[in-house]
Amino acid sequence: MDNSLHGRTAVITGGTRGVGAGIAQAFAEAGAHVIVCARRPPELTLPKTEFAELDVRDAEAVRRFFTGLPRLDVLVNNAGGTPHRPLAPTDAGHHVRVLELNLLAPLTVSLAAYEHLRRTRGSIVMIGSVSGSRPSPGTAAYGAAKAGLESLARSMAVEWAPDVRVNTVVPGMVRTERSHLHYGDDDGVAAVARTVPLGRLAEPSDIGAAAVFLASDAAAYISGAGLLVHGGGERPAFLDAASAAEPTTPDREK
Repeated sequence: MDNSLHGRTAVITGGTRGVGAGIAQAFAEAGAHVIVCARRPPELTLPKTEFAELDVRDAEAVRRFFTGLPRLDVLVNNAGGTPHRPLAPTDAGHHVRVLELNLLAPLTVSLAAYEHLRRTRGSIVMIGSVSGSRPSPGTAAYGAAKAGLESLARSMAVEWAPDVRVNTVVPGMVRTERSHLHYGDDDGVAAVARTVPLGRLAEPSDIGAAAVFLASDAAAYISGAGLLVHGGGERPAFLDAASAAEPTTPDREK
């Protein structure tokens, strides 16, 4: 399989840290010219990448940015995220902002990039989440947005075929520099990792490798797909509950 992206230009939104930085690095290693977009520059320089300041929620700024590009072959819609906040005590405006960042912004960016991608017969890779297909207490709006993102990608894949392929990488839990905000200290991260069948959290490079594959010629006949990158998913809770119960053996008749 040819995962090479030499001679292609890729834009990675939200690519300055965490999963986004892993994706940007993977594309650079595959030979692409990588442009990383975010509101703030990276704290550490990402090798072989170019930075462009951009707020993906600003539709006019997004249009100007893509109009100014000489070429585009791959768009990775990675920008997103949310803090942990239960639904009821939180003002509705917060949840609306989560939806704007995680669903409406990828739509805005994709529309602005479309003409470039049509000309190059390019590719869009959405970065989804397993939160889009399971309950997400504490991050309900985020989960709803990610569910919508996968649906949007499938519709785009049909409407924009055969000129533009559109797919979604669906990560599970990823270990980043901000993992402690979700899972606690190293012991907490280790405990969470034990719930994953493969025994570890994903690294940003794992997500990057999946995104490179979907953008490459090796995936030339893949469009409208969601690629799960979750280490086998989550062990069903009932299995642990069942194994914790003491088995009972009836007394043997005398």
